[in-house]
Amino acid sequence: MTSSSKRKEESHLLNGGVKQSTWSKAFSSNAVWEEKDEFLDVIYWLRQIIAVILGVIWVFCTSFCIINAGVLYVYFSSFQQIDEEEYGGTWELTKEGFMTSFALFLVVWIIFYTALHFD
Repeated sequence: MTSSSKRKEESHLLNGGVKQSTWSKAFSSNAVWEEKDEFLDVIYWLRQIIAVILGVIWVFCTSFCIINAGVLYVYFSSFQQIDEEEYGGTWELTKEGFMTSFALFLVVWIIFYTALHFD
């Protein structure tokens, strides 16, 4: 008997012959998938859910990153007209204080969002 058929038999005995829903199997470890298409459907829909979540997060993060880096680049290259190499290069100037400003952006965004949507 193969390990896959053993798992199917054990699963059938544990469930008392009751078929598990697709989503309950999706979130349980070592679930037994009788049909290949059922498992592939779960993979497909989990990817769609991840895409929506990351899409929403990415919009805010990307907009912040592009605008923040772009404004600072214009500031130190055009407005201040400094020699970037004297300060470690363009990359060093662009990333200086970036994570702190990103954290501050998130704090301010959360405060304003909460204030606007507070009931």
